[in-house]
Amino acid sequence: MANVLTKGVAMRDVVSAGEGVIPAHGGVLVNGMVDAPRAAELQAASRDWPSWDLTPRQLCDLELLLNGGFSPLRGFMTRADYDGVCESMRLADRTLWPMPITLDVPEAFAQSVAPGAVVALRDAEGVMLAALHVEDVWMADRTREAELVFGTTDALHPGVAALERSHPYYIGGRLEGVQAPSHYDFASLRLTPAQVRGEFRARGWSRVVAFQTRNPMHRAHQELTLRAAREAGANLLVHPVVGMTKPGDVDHYTRVRCYESLISSYPAGTAALSLLPLAMRMGGPREAMWHAIIRKNFGCTHFIVGRDHAGPGKDAAGKPFYGPYQAQELLRANQAELGITIMPFQMLVYVAGLDTYVPENAVPEGHQALTLSGTELRKILNTGGEIPSWFTFPSVAQELRRTHPPRARQGVTVFFTGLSGSGKSTIANALMVKLLEDGNRPVTLLDGDLVRKHLSAELGFSMEHRNINIRRIGYVASEITKNGGLAICAPIAPYDSVRREVRRMIEPVGGFVLVHVATPLDVCEQRDRKGLYAKARAGILQQFTGISDPYEVPTDADIAIDTDGCSPDAAADEIIAFLVRAGYMTAAPVAVAEARLEQFQESQVA
Repeated sequence: MANVLTKGVAMRDVVSAGEGVIPAHGGVLVNGMVDAPRAAELQAASRDWPSWDLTPRQLCDLELLLNGGFSPLRGFMTRADYDGVCESMRLADRTLWPMPITLDVPEAFAQSVAPGAVVALRDAEGVMLAALHVEDVWMADRTREAELVFGTTDALHPGVAALERSHPYYIGGRLEGVQAPSHYDFASLRLTPAQVRGEFRARGWSRVVAFQTRNPMHRAHQELTLRAAREAGANLLVHPVVGMTKPGDVDHYTRVRCYESLISSYPAGTAALSLLPLAMRMGGPREAMWHAIIRKNFGCTHFIVGRDHAGPGKDAAGKPFYGPYQAQELLRANQAELGITIMPFQMLVYVAGLDTYVPENAVPEGHQALTLSGTELRKILNTGGEIPSWFTFPSVAQELRRTHPPRARQGVTVFFTGLSGSGKSTIANALMVKLLEDGNRPVTLLDGDLVRKHLSAELGFSMEHRNINIRRIGYVASEITKNGGLAICAPIAPYDSVRREVRRMIEPVGGFVLVHVATPLDVCEQRDRKGLYAKARAGILQQFTGISDPYEVPTDADIAIDTDGCSPDAAADEIIAFLVRAGYMTAAPVAVAEARLEQFQESQVA
């Protein structure tokens, strides 16, 4: 562990040692934690205060506010700071700062506090982490925030999507930290800015290049960081994000094991690894500037900015949200004020004929450049293929295979949606039996009526309660999927937004297949085995989907089945055939499924 930063360095021992490495942003490295007597005083007083349980994003923000990673901020932004940051990337005192750091709360909670109040901020277990001295409470214009900060209101942008899901009111004010958030994973790598600065000073590192990443590192990343360190005459801090990243990213447990295996490949004593509990917004150029400021606060003198830094992908029209080198341009324009040296790099590609990596704009004529995108890597992992040796190190490939087995060994959720009486439960039961017959995975059926009875008996049928019910089903399905099982869910699930939420919940841990049982309303009503439609038409049943409550037809269904003229057996076989084609099942049962489908199609023709 020689290249891993020292374990267990106490903050009070390194604050003075860290001074002089490079000034923190704004001139002073903030320490938001109070001493023990003050902490006891705040905890005793908190019995009379309102409490707020922090969301995962807020918890990440709080940690970096308290430990100085967000210096010069001393709390969640007031309205003046928020407006200045959104409009001009500057705090109210004109300090450069690109990203709003806000505490969002529901209207009811916002109305219960006012400037001058104190709020106890707690983690998910109810532990008080900090006291927030309220200075401002206001209703945010989140659409305007999205336009100004992210340059778009397209919900395909992860930052915009997170804003849409956030609460409508913001509370700003100064923080007093009582206890740092608890982490039980990789504790020796979770160092504060003061601890990292102290370690740099102890090692005699006066010039340090920081490398930001939210992905596993491969050979191109190692080559890029080696070049940056040589060019700057500096040592290297590999500083990956382990808070919240882009949905679908490799989990941080896998990534950190990859980083630990890679760090020893650098020349001895030249590189170190530490973890950053940041909640990324995927904000492109603004995010890149934010990342640079954070690394400055951690004591780094140089910062690598690559191609499409913190890029969120493409918009609804298929166009990238930001230009590939737009972040580099923004940081270069503000480098003097940022106070950290920006190191822009082109993307490196592998030239097979030369057995080396070169910038993408410097490939010699007559030579072929090789790259492997994240999508291509996922395809190789899903099919159990061989990861090219020129792309990554054997130890990294081994870690990726360990936590990302081929699809045939991954968990998967088959999520049905459709009107009452459409045939969801019947098909789901037929599918369950066939999958149990196959015996490849443990299978769990989460039928809508059974879930209502056992998990959601207290819920009604308002939109809010329906969404709570679907989230519960999604959570249970995600746990089954994460552990390699097959979950079959068969609720009505009438609303598009919560169906997409469940997809986002499950896809990072396994497969998700949305099946729309598209049986027309008139056919469902004719069946009416339980007499529900008749009661709904008579006004006895309120908020009944398809009659007095809407059903939003999915546009992202993987399979659509109309059961009018299609047997449950044939429908289940169609789903099995899809699972085989997608790689979630081996080819063994496909012949049976295809034969059954062929039989059904022939009977229809006859």
